[in-house]
Amino acid sequence: MTRYADIPKPIRSGIVVVDPDRGTPQRIIVLQFNPDTLERSLSPQSAGGSGDSGGGGSGTGDRNEALRLKGPAQETWKFTAEIDATDQFEVAAPDGIHPQLATLEMLVQPTTQQIRDASRLSQKGTIEISPIEMPLTLFTWGSKRVMPVRLTELSINESAFDVNLNPIRASLGVGLKVLTVSDLPAGHRGADLYMAHLAQKERLATAARRGSLGGLGLTGGDIGGTATLSGRG
Repeated sequence: MTRYADIPKPIRSGIVVVDPDRGTPQRIIVLQFNPDTLERSLSPQSAGGSGDSGGGGSGTGDRNEALRLKGPAQETWKFTAEIDATDQFEVAAPDGIHPQLATLEMLVQPTTQQIRDASRLSQKGTIEISPIEMPLTLFTWGSKRVMPVRLTELSINESAFDVNLNPIRASLGVGLKVLTVSDLPAGHRGADLYMAHLAQKERLATAARRGSLGGLGLTGGDIGGTATLSGRG
């Protein structure tokens, strides 16, 4: 009998709900199957705005801001996740995959207690009621990608049901916005986690193989311009 003891167990991606004050995990959602693809989008926060003013161009002030950033880029993630009860023998038969779906849905829903508390304040005549604050949510994709996020999109396509009409298979469209220090107050645990995530990117960038101007068919004079200009009469 052939054994494959040396084959590493695959790491699962997932979501961790954290108490922002204590830093302790309140809920851990492990994705049953890692998504096949990830769609990531980064939008730079340029100090000069969009840079497309039209007409006669921008003023001197805008030109001075062309290479400046106001803060970290706004990053979004999109992926499709699958849940299949036929591959999970531990799933409680009476509920199908309702528990897994409900856990994800509660990431964008206040609890009944939070709603009751807000209603009580309203009945007492409180003029301004603060929006309900949700727990800190982290998305993990291996040890090199652990970041604070806000769930911005959750679409659920239930495709199979048991005899009690409990869903037993579903496809989830998930959209996430990475929360940066521009989104979170100073000293917030999520802001610290984002800084750690950004520092990880910096370390990975230094490990990238360096290119050369020769590989682009250029020389130092082509980039700096000094050598070319000084040779003219």
